[in-house]
Amino acid sequence: MHNNTSGFLLLEFSTIWELQTLLLILYIMTVTGNFFIIIAVVSDHHLHTPMYFFLMNLAVQDIGSVSDIIPKAVFNSLTDTRKISYVGCVVQVFLILFFFGSDVSLLTVMAYDRYVAICNPLQYEIIMNRKACAKMIGSVWTACLLNAALHTVEMFTTPFCSNIINQFYCEIPYLLKITCSDSYITEIGVVVFSVSLTIGCFVFIISSYMLILAAVLRIPSIQGRKKAFSTCIPHLTVFSIFMFTGSFAYLRHISDHPSHLDFIITIMYSIIPPMMNPLIYSIRNKNIKVSLSRFFGQKLFHFKEV
Repeated sequence: MHNNTSGFLLLEFSTIWELQTLLLILYIMTVTGNFFIIIAVVSDHHLHTPMYFFLMNLAVQDIGSVSDIIPKAVFNSLTDTRKISYVGCVVQVFLILFFFGSDVSLLTVMAYDRYVAICNPLQYEIIMNRKACAKMIGSVWTACLLNAALHTVEMFTTPFCSNIINQFYCEIPYLLKITCSDSYITEIGVVVFSVSLTIGCFVFIISSYMLILAAVLRIPSIQGRKKAFSTCIPHLTVFSIFMFTGSFAYLRHISDHPSHLDFIITIMYSIIPPMMNPLIYSIRNKNIKVSLSRFFGQKLFHFKEV
């Protein structure tokens, strides 16, 4: 049995400069894109609506999730080290659980927002008022914080039989793989609870979109149908990417020997969805484009005056 407090050894890829460059580029793109979303929503009072409020929180979540993983991986790569301290691994796992849970929860809340907007438009402003939205977001962050703390404590009270993690960060499936065999009940409990929570959110989102589809089909004009459903396409696309990449990564067999394929799969579900979110929303959303154009136009004009 390995001494838990001595830290862990992560997957080394410092000799592969293409991977270093790829990680850094993807990280910069993700943070920049989501930061633009936050700027657009905060700076434009026309975007101070529930949909954009939730979108801004999703952007904050995306920045947090990639910042938990990439900076440490790049630092280890540049300094040619594999080590991560025990405390560092605990913090990383806690933040992974927190941001992963908040991602699922935010997408669920956003599905409810679209459901109310399309299926009950006359009551939308009453149901989705500012106080209600603040309570929803507060509940999301609080519940995910407590859930992450509970699972992190449960995971790290489990003894580890090895300190070698065959991944470039403290990824949960790889940590579970090096726990001792007599702790399988704890492992199953963590996985089953998380999967059940995700499936519950998945069922809620699918049910919401079934009701939305039924409501859209009842709209008499084709133009009205397109306008109603177009507001759901970005969210539905983001949700599909998140569920597909996450399911593919966590349901696959974890190999005992790391490969470039494992690295690519990890990149797919941990970095690609946060990077794609701002692209999907900004490309299909004229309000975001107008807000950003106005913001940077004002900054440029002010700079020229100075």
